[in-house]
Amino acid sequence: MIFDEPRYLLAGDRYLLIEFGNELNLDMNFKALGLAREIEQNKVKGLLETVPSFATLLLHYEPELIKPEALISLCRELLDQLGSVEDMEIPSRLIELPVAYDDRWSRECIEAYCRTIKKIEHNPDLVARINGLKSVTELIRYHSAPQWWVGAVGFLAGLPTLMSLDPRYFLTAPKYDPPRLWTPVGTVGLGGAFTAIYPMVTPDGYQILGRTPVPIYDPQQRLEPFKDSFFLLRTGDRVKFLPISEAEFMEIEREVEARAYRYNIIDYEIFSVRRYKEFYRQAKREVVETPVPQMGRAEMIEAGEEVRARQQVIEMKKKLKAKAIEAEDRSKKSRDIGHQLGG
Repeated sequence: MIFDEPRYLLAGDRYLLIEFGNELNLDMNFKALGLAREIEQNKVKGLLETVPSFATLLLHYEPELIKPEALISLCRELLDQLGSVEDMEIPSRLIELPVAYDDRWSRECIEAYCRTIKKIEHNPDLVARINGLKSVTELIRYHSAPQWWVGAVGFLAGLPTLMSLDPRYFLTAPKYDPPRLWTPVGTVGLGGAFTAIYPMVTPDGYQILGRTPVPIYDPQQRLEPFKDSFFLLRTGDRVKFLPISEAEFMEIEREVEARAYRYNIIDYEIFSVRRYKEFYRQAKREVVETPVPQMGRAEMIEAGEEVRARQQVIEMKKKLKAKAIEAEDRSKKSRDIGHQLGG
């Protein structure tokens, strides 16, 4: 749901969190980006950083230079001036990232999980199956065809969360349960309808699709795109995945190590929300006119039902535990009263 009025919440003594709604929605992301740009262009004294995300905007400020009340008042004024989301035009870089899909390093990670935690289906096979695709090859085509919108950067340093901009290539996947203990650096994973790229080795639960050999996080700032930031990607960027072979992966890895790799970044484009929505409506009509294979749809429903069933079991256990505690309290009170009367 998009809120009628944004909510302004203090997040400690140096941060203000602005919530535009309680769902992951591109319109709210566009609004957060638009407000962040307006605030930055106003060169607000005491404002240190803006962090736009899918449904929020976090403002980092110096409380000795600007009070939160003044910051809230400014945000309300700028939002009124911002106008319709549909009229927004957002500077947006297009960045090409090579990916070795279904590579041997990803397979080793999945196999290690099967050996040490529990048996699971090979991740690309699972994602292809529940989305009604015929093969992993078709999955690779689906994942690499659209541009992916960077809606947030965080959780881990430099980790982007991406949403497909083309509904014709919609993909979804359940997360691991329980999560795996490690994920290779550079992993490209899918969880729900979102893609994430892992900047470092970390536990997680997204389905592993492949790996990119190029860094998205460089705290040493060795490569050219990192001269102004430790992070390659920022909110409002678009990513296009380029399938490569394992041999190409290792060649690019050597170029990165030698500091000779050149990122393919187009940084002069403007993203028109109005034109995108026209494209989206047309693409959505094509999706409606093209039925989803029945097996894929059934599997997707089954996966969703499984998650809901687990949640219902958890909730039921909580309720039963609460009732047991309540019954025990009543029993204890009855015993206490009995002792008092008997005494």
